[in-house]
Amino acid sequence: MSSGRIEIRGLTRRFGSLIAVHPFEAEMGPGGITGLLGPNGSGKTTLLRMLVGLVRPDAGRASVDGVELRGDGTAVRRRCSYCPGEIGYYGEMRGSEHLEWLLRGRDREARRRSRAFAEELGLPLRSRVHGYSHGMKRQLLLAAAMGPRLRVRLLDEPTEGLDPSRRSTVLSLLEEDAAGGTTVLLSSHHFGEVDRSCDRLVFLNEGRLLTDTSPEEIHARARRLLRLEWLDGGVPADAEERLARLGVESVQLQGARAVVELDRDDPRPFLSGLAADEVLPAPRALDFGRLSLQELYRDLYGEEGT
Repeated sequence: MSSGRIEIRGLTRRFGSLIAVHPFEAEMGPGGITGLLGPNGSGKTTLLRMLVGLVRPDAGRASVDGVELRGDGTAVRRRCSYCPGEIGYYGEMRGSEHLEWLLRGRDREARRRSRAFAEELGLPLRSRVHGYSHGMKRQLLLAAAMGPRLRVRLLDEPTEGLDPSRRSTVLSLLEEDAAGGTTVLLSSHHFGEVDRSCDRLVFLNEGRLLTDTSPEEIHARARRLLRLEWLDGGVPADAEERLARLGVESVQLQGARAVVELDRDDPRPFLSGLAADEVLPAPRALDFGRLSLQELYRDLYGEEGT
């Protein structure tokens, strides 16, 4: 059954000589929350904009809730809601008027739900939008996107600019939505929120899919990850080769630190081999069985995230 599913087959977009999104393949839903992660310029926003027809793909195809993406994407936009990352408003409108404008073409129930959502976030709907803060403007867009009862929501940085309390409120509502069968695809830079809410994590970099994983897979990998640290200058030149002989999937050696992914959950055979090695000194620190989403991000991109 196609209801609530997102299917992407080779979707590609170029801007001149730059390939913003390389041929991208994925299936999502029905139901659940998928997080798109990656640094700025990784293709997250372009992918979302292609799915709703705001950017036309150069190749590939996609369907949203059983509707093929064609032309300007009008048919798709009837079947999903979209919260853009860019902020554009008519500042002289009051908040309530702007919600009505954003939801033109939707039914009365969608407008009622959006207003209730905005009020739950504490938005001053009687005030003019030009007096809103950045975070309040983001909340107004999100309130409009959450109003219609639809099976797919595409959200670009939906909690950007929100304080922790409101971010938690938004996540709780998204989790309720997904539990009811709605497929949510969102981009984010906040590791805490995707670790809490997403059941699937898709990492992009320079328009390419790096990995498609889940929190469960991250935790499974954490059970095999071991970090070692020696005193500066205490690591022999062939340390990486020696560690690789001790039953591991991979070794990353940087100076006096090493990250080792074991080939099993039980670290004892590796530790026995390490103790028996007559050249490798005993590490001054050893950490086993932990891998945060932020650490995975650093491993994938070589930079710190937020």
